[in-house]
Amino acid sequence: MDCLQKLIAYGHLTGNEVDQGNKSRRLIDRLVETICNCFTGTQTDEGVQLQIIKALLTIMTSQHVEVHEKTVLISVKTCYDIYLASKNIVNQKTAKATLTQMLSVIFQRMENQAIEEAARHNNVPVVSEGDRKTINKQSSSTNLIDQSETKQVEGENLNTSESEVELKEETEEIAKVTLLNGEQEANPDSLTNLEAEEIGTETVAMAEALVNDLVETAMQKSPTANVKSNALGRENDKPSAVTGESCEANPVGLADKVSNVGRIPSEESLSKQTEDDCSGLYFGHILQRDAFLVFRSLCKLSMKQVTEGYVDPRYWMRSKILAMELLLGVIQQAGNVFKSHPVFVTAIRQYLCVALSKNGTSHVPEVFQLSLALFLSLLANFKTHLKAQIEVFFREIFLSILETTSSSFEHKWLVINALTRICADAQCVVDIYVNYDCDLAAANIYERLVNALSKIAQGRHSVDIGATPNQEKALRIKGLECLVSILKCMVEWSRELYVNSHALSNLGAESKNKDVSEDSDSGKGTMVSYGSVNSLSSSASFPNAALQGQEDNPEQFEVLKHQKEIWEQGIDMFNRKPKKGITYLQENGLLGNRAEDIASFLLNDERPDKAVVGDFLGDPDKSNVEIMHAYVDLMDFNGKDIVSALRCFLEGFRLPGEAQKIDRLMEKFASRYCQCNQSGIFASADTAYVLAYSIIMLTTDLHSPQVKTKMTKAQYIKMNRGINDSKDLPEEFLSAIYDQIAGNEIKMRASANSKVTKSGMGTGTTSEKQRRLLWNVEMEVLSSTARQLMESVSHVQAPFTTAKHLEHVRPMFKLAWTPFLAAFSVGLQDCDDPEIATLCLDGIRCSVRVACIFHMELERDAYVQALARFTLLTANSAISELKAKNIDTIKTLITVAHTDGNYLGKSWLDILKCISQLELAQLIGTGVRPQYITASSPFAVNISQMFSQGLNNQLTNFGSPNSPTSFHLSDLAWMGMNSLDPGLKQSINETSSQSVVVAVDRIFTCSTRLDGDAIVEFVKALCQVSIDELNHPTHPRIFSLQKLVEISYYNMGRIRLQWSRIWEILGDHFNKVGCSPNEDIAVFSVDSLRQLAMKFIEKGELSNFRFQKDFLRPFEHIMKKNKSPAIRHMVVLCIAQMVNSQAKNIKSGWKNIFSVFHIAASDQDEAIVELAFQTTGKIIGQLYERQFAVMIDSFQDAIKCLSEFACNASFPDTSMEAIRFIRQCAKHVDEMPQLFREYNIEDMTVNEEDRVWVRGWFPILFELSCIITRCKLDVRTRGLTVLFEVVKTYGRNFKSHWWQDLFQILFRIFDNMKLPEQQTEFYLEHPRLSASRALTETKNEWMTTTCNHALYAMVDVVTQYFDVLGGLLLDDIYSQLEWCVQQDNEQLARSGSNCLEHLVISNGPKFTNEIWSKTCRCLTDIFNSTLPRQLITWKPGDYLDLEEMTERRESGHVSLRRFPSAHSINSLSSNSSRLSRPITSDQRIFSALQIRCVVQLELITTIENIVFFPATAKKEDAEALALSQGDSISLESGSLHYYSFDQDQGMYSHISSSHIFQLLDILKESHYFARDFNSNQEQRNLLWKAGFKGNVRPNLLKQETLSIACIFRILFRLYRDESRQDTWPEVERRLTEIGKDALSHFLMLESDAQKESWVSLMFRFLTRVHSLNDERFRTHISHWYPLLCDIVSSDLKPELRSVVRRIFLRIGPVFGIYYSGNGESYLPNSSIPNWGSDWVPDPCNQGLIDGVYLEVIKNKLLLSSSFGDLFFILVETH
Repeated sequence: MDCLQKLIAYGHLTGNEVDQGNKSRRLIDRLVETICNCFTGTQTDEGVQLQIIKALLTIMTSQHVEVHEKTVLISVKTCYDIYLASKNIVNQKTAKATLTQMLSVIFQRMENQAIEEAARHNNVPVVSEGDRKTINKQSSSTNLIDQSETKQVEGENLNTSESEVELKEETEEIAKVTLLNGEQEANPDSLTNLEAEEIGTETVAMAEALVNDLVETAMQKSPTANVKSNALGRENDKPSAVTGESCEANPVGLADKVSNVGRIPSEESLSKQTEDDCSGLYFGHILQRDAFLVFRSLCKLSMKQVTEGYVDPRYWMRSKILAMELLLGVIQQAGNVFKSHPVFVTAIRQYLCVALSKNGTSHVPEVFQLSLALFLSLLANFKTHLKAQIEVFFREIFLSILETTSSSFEHKWLVINALTRICADAQCVVDIYVNYDCDLAAANIYERLVNALSKIAQGRHSVDIGATPNQEKALRIKGLECLVSILKCMVEWSRELYVNSHALSNLGAESKNKDVSEDSDSGKGTMVSYGSVNSLSSSASFPNAALQGQEDNPEQFEVLKHQKEIWEQGIDMFNRKPKKGITYLQENGLLGNRAEDIASFLLNDERPDKAVVGDFLGDPDKSNVEIMHAYVDLMDFNGKDIVSALRCFLEGFRLPGEAQKIDRLMEKFASRYCQCNQSGIFASADTAYVLAYSIIMLTTDLHSPQVKTKMTKAQYIKMNRGINDSKDLPEEFLSAIYDQIAGNEIKMRASANSKVTKSGMGTGTTSEKQRRLLWNVEMEVLSSTARQLMESVSHVQAPFTTAKHLEHVRPMFKLAWTPFLAAFSVGLQDCDDPEIATLCLDGIRCSVRVACIFHMELERDAYVQALARFTLLTANSAISELKAKNIDTIKTLITVAHTDGNYLGKSWLDILKCISQLELAQLIGTGVRPQYITASSPFAVNISQMFSQGLNNQLTNFGSPNSPTSFHLSDLAWMGMNSLDPGLKQSINETSSQSVVVAVDRIFTCSTRLDGDAIVEFVKALCQVSIDELNHPTHPRIFSLQKLVEISYYNMGRIRLQWSRIWEILGDHFNKVGCSPNEDIAVFSVDSLRQLAMKFIEKGELSNFRFQKDFLRPFEHIMKKNKSPAIRHMVVLCIAQMVNSQAKNIKSGWKNIFSVFHIAASDQDEAIVELAFQTTGKIIGQLYERQFAVMIDSFQDAIKCLSEFACNASFPDTSMEAIRFIRQCAKHVDEMPQLFREYNIEDMTVNEEDRVWVRGWFPILFELSCIITRCKLDVRTRGLTVLFEVVKTYGRNFKSHWWQDLFQILFRIFDNMKLPEQQTEFYLEHPRLSASRALTETKNEWMTTTCNHALYAMVDVVTQYFDVLGGLLLDDIYSQLEWCVQQDNEQLARSGSNCLEHLVISNGPKFTNEIWSKTCRCLTDIFNSTLPRQLITWKPGDYLDLEEMTERRESGHVSLRRFPSAHSINSLSSNSSRLSRPITSDQRIFSALQIRCVVQLELITTIENIVFFPATAKKEDAEALALSQGDSISLESGSLHYYSFDQDQGMYSHISSSHIFQLLDILKESHYFARDFNSNQEQRNLLWKAGFKGNVRPNLLKQETLSIACIFRILFRLYRDESRQDTWPEVERRLTEIGKDALSHFLMLESDAQKESWVSLMFRFLTRVHSLNDERFRTHISHWYPLLCDIVSSDLKPELRSVVRRIFLRIGPVFGIYYSGNGESYLPNSSIPNWGSDWVPDPCNQGLIDGVYLEVIKNKLLLSSSFGDLFFILVETH
């Protein structure tokens, strides 16, 4: 053998020639067989054994010799035998190393051949490194064997020989593949010591039989037609398969063209060698076939079970272990061909995976450990091809062992060690989630894995597994390591999305590189490297090849995951309530509504509980029966015997216990079976039905442990006689059924949801032996289930998706964050071990990182809160429990804040709370006394002695000498350190370490590197913490407030957009702190704010920006809300300082400055008001002159501020001066209107021309009106004067729509609801009055003074600018005048009437016809609204609805509702007796009615003055009276003429006739109302008795006479107007009607007072009638003559009698009655009508003539002095 070995080694012997003894093989094959035959068993010399190994290794590794197929297997088999049979340790290890080397050469040659083939195919020269490595390994291995042989012959000690050491090193190197994390090695010789015992021939025979069986079986049916080889095996350049399909030379590309290898149903089929041929396989080269045969043989060797009858089953175990170790080496060193060729992939599925499913539950730790190692290698290299197999291994082995409480510690320890490597591979972890948890048909591997690891990490299985405390701790640590590794994988996977805030800067280039070196990796020790020395070195991690499965679309996987969750929830509901679960799935669109859909779901889905499915299918409900029929109809029983069909039928569900349900199921089964097998031996379905029942009964009888007496075959045949339509079934048929059932029980198929029985697993199982026994039983069940499932999926090639997208981490973490948190929380809470604490903190930190990266707020907040809680700084637990792990937690929290600040969001609040409490602990640890805890920061200057002492003294008094034994950190600050426990003191001192202090400070100094959103959240949280500190009931602190000031300085250089958001929060915080009830804190806040503001204002501001305005707003808020005089004074002082020192830099801040002064202006503190006013005066008087253009934005605020100063009643001098400043501001507006036009020109809300009004004039005028409505009489009078001065002075420049706005301002003056201050002042002056009475009196004073003044001034303005305002605002003016007239204030009502009169008289010549119409309409409305109609309707006990009066009075005028007035007619009197006298309801009513009566008189006079000018009517009446008394009128003159009638000094000539008639109608209505009231004696007496107008009976005589007198004057003037002849008929009609009515009323008067008032009226009326020309005189006298005659008979005053006399004297000439000079009277013939027989008088004229004649006769009779005259008259008349 030595010679042969050397000849072969040096290439002298190749053996490629054909063996002449057996031409089917070559000489080398014979040579190998000869060498192998030298090994005859254990009796073979050990030297010969070693030489055999050496020769075989030389042949297998030689470059000159090629062996294939059977020869390769024989070589491997011989080395295998030597390893098993040899008792020499060196030979065993050498044989094992040789086997490893052989396998490496076999598979390496296969890979090199594929590379060379591809290179030749692409014409690329390739230098194969594989051959070189093989040669080197060959020579080295040969040398090792030579040295071993030599030293053994020389008798040296093998244990100390160099060759043995080298062999041991090589063997150990190979064995290392089975080690997990440096744990106990799997020594192949650990089961037996071959040196200590003799190995008999039976053992050798067993080993030889084992190997020979496998080798020869592999070669018996090996076809030679598939592969044609020459001596060198190079002829097969074009590979082909028996199928005839041509394939590419590249074996990698054959994945899609491979035919599936036959499925391996069970171990029995392997033992029977039913599928050991390779006829259906395709090999690209003979080397591939060699590798396949060796690989398959090793797989079968690893599956061999212990055969009974052999001496020692441990040899079988050694064989299994060796085979598994060799397989592990093959898998770990697999090349591209082995990884991708479909034959090998299929072999792995059908052989290796099945072998793993058997060995994966082995009780032998070495076997189990090797199984895990093999699985890890498969997972690393073949996971894309083994999706279904990996799922089975995870679900049935890994998870079952982890989730089963009774599993042994050894198994669980090995599993969790394997998981440690899996969890360290990011690609593997993400792939598991994507391919299983997001697959509708797969188990939730990732979710279950995390949950199981979480439970282990929490130590929840420690009692059940019976582990020692150390083992329990080690297991917990491993569980935590796995969880942390998973999280680190997530961080690694999503690292591209993470942005380190400390690599960026928001403050410009000067700070970009600062501290980057120290901050670039702040996560040292936890996140620097996420890999692991134990992780899977997977070449598939981040592969470059195309995806093996579906496209990596995160959104699609999320949808699938959501659907899967719905499916799982629906199935869970189905398992509890089937119909409810089905309905739920249908509602979500995952299950159809047809019975076939539901049946398909129940048949094909393994997840529903089989017992529930059986009960559901057997239910008698109609829908259930329909589903059951569809379920059975989906099964195909064609060609199956009844036992097989029944097995198929019953393996999907468990038969229900109710007989009726079983009957329905069996009945349908029999029907379906007969339908599929119509040519069977059954006469009808009844036969199949009965037989199926009998088979079920037989199964129960034979396999139920409860049945003691089993049924025999004869009994079974007898039981089934006569069931086939009264005939018997063949006995052979029934006998075969009995044998099948006896040998193989009918049971449900193994499913993915098969659960290990839990019976006996409870805590009651206390014996270790019992637990072991129970675990062995469970392992058998697991092994059986796993084997069946693995065999069932051995032919399945499911698509595998290689995850690449970063977004997969988000749903992964969202799914598992709660078990992560539970594990870490329990670890931190229950265990003080530093290793566990470190792992938990690392896990939490990684979790925070993942949650931050994907912006998962809920999860992030939960982890940060947990971290903060375990610091014990903010928890409710006592600070005395502070330990080292809590200090580490604090450091971790600070690290998280530093590294993940950009993502923390609202979690900053919890972090900063801890930092706040940490600062307190640091102060305690450094021994700082309590009074120094609130010491100012470097940015807080020494404000005042009050602040430096007051706060400290206050805080010093908080200490308590009696400290409780359990206390919190906030209480600890006020206690001494001497009384604390030394351990606690050390922990507290640790918080003050330099590293912690620097880390905390770095959080604030590095806030400049946070992005815009992060800094906002940071500031918001810090403000909240500051509020909590300051609101502490006993120990307020300003630590966070100091930090806020600091970060404000640090971040002031940010871009304005970010700074605005920051200051929005900071400003609000300063608002709150500045209003703190603790004055010292408020002072600190204001001073800090002042310093920040000065710093910010120094930076300046460009035009049209508003940053200064936002920055200074807190001053305004503090001034408004803080009532402390000291704080308010300090705010004003700060603002004044800014104005004095930074006026040139202030832009938009002026608005806030004036707002502060506006608030100060209303203060009652003289110092505050004086300082604010002085500064305001400086601004108006000095700065406006220099920089008015810059300050124009705040002009309106300045005016408001001055207005507020003016309205401060406590300082009248200031008020007057403020009004002067407002007047001065008006000058600036007039002088610089272009500034207002040009300012903010981009603002399109106001056009350019109107800007000077909106921003200049309007604020001035409006604030002056506010001064008028708010201030005392003297101030408001001054304000009113200035207001109208401004309007009159600068109104020339006002535009028409400006005037509209202006008058809206002026009308506000009359809105007497805006009188709260005047009411208060009046109430204070008259304290005995009620509030409502005080308001009423204030209103009256307001109307009498201010409104009266404003009304006249407003009319003056209208008159001055009537050309502009006439057509623009006259309606509003009239409405306002109407409102004034309607008020219950006589003075204002009179003023309104007078102003209306003045307005019309002054501007009447400019009135158009339209304006006159408006004027008449206004007068009409005023008359109607002021008529005291209630005088006629009032009754005692009635209450007049004053509000209704008010509403009627205010109709047509838009203003607020006004309170009724209680003034009498003498409204100006205000003596104390009147004020103190209570006013009743009747008095209020009567007072209002009296004012209305007065207003009616005023309005009548107004109309008369408008038409005829004031005093004209009085002058006419005086002249008429003088003429009557002088009797200077001659009868012959015929008429009276007054010069005043011919002069039109009023508006008569400008008013149209129609408008005059309107006025006449008004007067007429007023006259008739007064006359009706005066005639109603009963009502007048009623009012008199009620006290209306005191002791005099009320009357409206003046209204009655004035109105009709005005009517007469207007009508007679129209009669004489030649230009209005068209109106004369109407005038004649109206005069006739009103004259007749007046005369009739005069005759009916009874009261002397009434007659007296009417005498003058009748005198003027008759005088004007007498002055008419003859025609008009004749016309009217003909209507009034009887009434005049009646007047003659009444008692008349001389002047009236004189006028009547003249009337009658004129009647004679006018009507043709002659009067002689001697006193005789007669009618001349010419005047007597010619009443002949032909004349028919006109009825109307006839009446007139008859009347005239009768009256003439009557008068003559009365005047006759003798009977002769009387007789003459009668005769003449006749």
